[in-house]
Parts: sequence; C-alpha cells; structure tokens
Amino acid sequence: MPVAVFDLDGTLVSSAEDLIATLNAILKSEGLAPVDISPFRKWVGFGAKRLMDKGFQSHGITKTADQLDALLPRFLDHYEANMAVHTRLFDGALEAMESLKADGWSLSVCTNKSTRLTLPLLEQLGISSLFSSVVAGDTFSKAKPHAEPLLGAIERAGGTTAGSVMVGDTATDIDAARAAGVPVVVVDFGYSPEPVAGFGPDRIISHFNDLRSAIEELVPAN
Repeated sequence: MPVAVFDLDGTLVSSAEDLIATLNAILKSEGLAPVDISPFRKWVGFGAKRLMDKGFQSHGITKTADQLDALLPRFLDHYEANMAVHTRLFDGALEAMESLKADGWSLSVCTNKSTRLTLPLLEQLGISSLFSSVVAGDTFSKAKPHAEPLLGAIERAGGTTAGSVMVGDTATDIDAARAAGVPVVVVDFGYSPEPVAGFGPDRIISHFNDLRSAIEELVPAN
C-alpha cells in the first residue's frame, strides 16, 4: 500500500502565529518587547529552543543552553494551552489528503514536534482520523533528518517504501526522504529559511491543488 507521509508545521499546518505568540509570552515574562511574526517564520521549524534563542538575539541578548533549557517548560506549557488559536490547515490540504485516501493511499504524519504537542494538535484541528500512523520527534531514538522516523511512519501505516512519498517544507524533510530512499515533494510556502529549490527536492508545489499531479509524476504506478 502506498503511503503519503506529511510533515506537520509549515507543510500541513500554518502554525507560526501560535508559536511566535508563545515566544512573545516568554519574552514578555523576561521584560522584553514582542517580535513581529514575519522575520521569525523561518525559525518555527527548528524547535522551541532555537526559536527562543533567535527571539533573545533580536534584543541583543545571548542565552546559554542551560538558560534556554530552563525556559523550555514554560514555553511548552504556554504553547500546549494555545496551540490552535490561529493554527489552521493550509489551503487545499484537507481536500488533497481526502483525495489520496479515496484512491487507496494511507496517510501518515512524520514531524519533529513532540508527541505531547502533535497528537493534541491533530485532534484540535479535527484531522487525527485521517492518519494511519503518527510519528513525532520523540517516537524513535532519532528524529528527522535521520531515516528512521520516516521509515517507521511508512511501516506503521501498513506500507512499504516502494510507491510511498514524503511531503515536507524544509531541507530536514528532503534529507530524511533521501536517507529513506523515497521521493519527496516540498511546498514552497513553509518555514524553510532558504529557498527549497536549492536543496534539490524531486518536486516543488505552491498549492496543495498541485500535490496529486506532483505525486503521480513521481510514482505513476499508483
């Protein structure tokens, strides 16, 4: 059975507003002014500590790794309580996934977001039932760009790498797909800090309306 494996933040869902709102809550608690969303979108996909680090750097402050570790529980608690205030599926994502399922594809999520945050977000967005497997950043011993999470997502969804495909938005997803030996489609509206074309994905799409044709070009037998 073919499996379409989706990254979450920046691929299926637009989550930057809620994540950066949490960053701003942390900055406020430290007596600092909030940051604008646009310059920080590109850091959303690199985890909470990287996002906080960039937020403090924008105020000319460098936090040590231990200091960021100490702030992490506060960040996660705030985000967990506010993860679906503005977060939504990107246009066309639901329809694209439903079309694939109707034609016999299994769907999976493979994200570096923690299980604690991934499963509730899927529930709150009303899409958890679409997926045959969900692999988070802490499901296996290694996270993307290692192959293990992607391979595990495919296996848990009842599929094989042959005929399956990865859909993501950053070099992390591309590298994971390469390591796992599956083709990769990337969206160009996600959270990559660099243009995704420079990382050599198999296909690039600018809207989920184009996902099906991109997949069919890569795995025509399906």
